[in-house]
Amino acid sequence: MDVLSMIMALFFMLLAVWSQSQLAALQQPKSEAAPALEILYSKRVVTRGAVIAAAVHVSDGRVQSIVPMRNAPKGPKVTDYGRLAISPGLVDVHVHLNEPGREEWEGFETGTKAAATGGVTTVVDMPLNSYPTICDAATFDGKIAASKGKLHVDVAFWGGLVPQNAHNETVLDELIERGVVGLKTFMSPSGIGDFEQSFKPDLEAALKTLAKHQVPLMAHAELPSDVDLDPNADPRKYATYLATRPRKWEQDAIAQLVEIASTTEGAPIHIAHVSDADSLEMIAEAGRQGKRITSETCTHYLTFAAEEIPDGSTLHKCAPPIREAENRERLWEGIKNGTLTFVSSDHSPAPPEDKLVEEGDFLRAWGGISSLQFSLPATWTQALARGLTLADVAEIWSARPAAVVGLGAKGTISAGKDADFVVWDPEAEITVGEDWKVEHKHKLTPYHGMKMKGKIVATYLRGEKIYSSSDERGKYSHNHRAAGPYGRPLLRK
Repeated sequence: MDVLSMIMALFFMLLAVWSQSQLAALQQPKSEAAPALEILYSKRVVTRGAVIAAAVHVSDGRVQSIVPMRNAPKGPKVTDYGRLAISPGLVDVHVHLNEPGREEWEGFETGTKAAATGGVTTVVDMPLNSYPTICDAATFDGKIAASKGKLHVDVAFWGGLVPQNAHNETVLDELIERGVVGLKTFMSPSGIGDFEQSFKPDLEAALKTLAKHQVPLMAHAELPSDVDLDPNADPRKYATYLATRPRKWEQDAIAQLVEIASTTEGAPIHIAHVSDADSLEMIAEAGRQGKRITSETCTHYLTFAAEEIPDGSTLHKCAPPIREAENRERLWEGIKNGTLTFVSSDHSPAPPEDKLVEEGDFLRAWGGISSLQFSLPATWTQALARGLTLADVAEIWSARPAAVVGLGAKGTISAGKDADFVVWDPEAEITVGEDWKVEHKHKLTPYHGMKMKGKIVATYLRGEKIYSSSDERGKYSHNHRAAGPYGRPLLRK
């Protein structure tokens, strides 16, 4: 094991211990609807670092034990899933649900329903693209009220960091104390008028408050500078858009975050959606120096390649942009060696008219990829081709993201954790939009028609089966003991 791998292993061990300590702080009222006793059996239960044949004993919404079937408690209902994999439910820390205010883009109901269909049991909602943006306690209270009765999975929340609140410790204290997992900021224009770009003095001021509460700052890491563009370039060519957001923007932003991390003691920094593989060495070096910096990349950066994107396919537009195939392979190396901490979807849907699907103008179309439902099979398809295992995927999609945002009850199949599971067939092939119904509000996605490995069979949230594919083609199951959707807001206190 090299030095970086040893440091990363120690880091995540300590992070897991700290995250577990947040269990008492996380509002997790006991669910009256949870089944009293149940055992799920599989020859492939994905625990942390291993895949084993085991009986998972569930009671009151939590995992009680993981034992060989012969040692399982007698009496509870047993569901035998054979060789289907039972993995921890996915924890997606980067999702735009857009409610309140922009429900025509997505919304709590459709977004969390799509999450459940894809085996995602916890999402962390972004503070922007909803209206108003979530930058103080009052707007956060409005978002919680808007979510009532609409959550099919558990939802935690990021607060927003903008120049208007960055220097106001009282406003940030109140927002953090309401229960957000951390604050999200943009180092470049966000595209939304009421969520302004933050600058270095804003970040430095806010990190002092974040350090006091020990919650992370998530940064959209692009630092704009002048770009020499061809005025005659064809806007329907993806290369034209790619040239507008060069690698240097990411590199300059990440360098600034590393510098700030050196001068602001005790505040964790999380780099969102890393797309530039040239930045990985900078992130790795920060880790070797003991700086509290984590990072994510996204499913689309690990799946698509710039040179393969068809002319006019604005469904592929996102920021930072999808880069070349060789860059994609180096991102996968960053996943393998631990430089990139985990994967998220950055699900950011928009109506077809905003994506300019008919015009195909990359420069004018809204940027954002619709992907929440497809995260597990999309990642697994690519991971399998590169030699990763079921346990590896559970690490980057469940254990690590839960730890980074302090959701101590989530992320692994282990005693005391929430009984959040995805039951799936890693060998089965599915085709998006054909034999797997898309539950997002808008069905347009660059994943449409793609063949992937990994069929979602069932999703469990705190012991309740909230999705099943066995009833009929893509049917969503509402067979809860509780009335209505079973998810709830997760608030850190």
